[in-house]
Amino acid sequence: MTMPYVNKARPYKKEYEQQKARGEHPLRMERQKARRAMDAKGINRTGKDIDHKKPLSKGGSNTMRNLILKEPSANRSFKRNPDRSVK
Repeated sequence: MTMPYVNKARPYKKEYEQQKARGEHPLRMERQKARRAMDAKGINRTGKDIDHKKPLSKGGSNTMRNLILKEPSANRSFKRNPDRSVK
């Protein structure tokens, strides 16, 4: 797997416009709100991933009660169905 922006600047403005066009902007703002809330509570999230107890795909939300911190290796390795969807 290659890293897309290793040798050049990441086009944040272009990405933002694409997210707005796809209707992702409100969801991204919810995720950012949750990150800021954790930071405001003094929760050290350095080196950790924010995970959902109930996945968004299964009706979960980005509220603080549905979020937990996990080690990246635990958060990014999950079981999948034969069709590659998350179990």
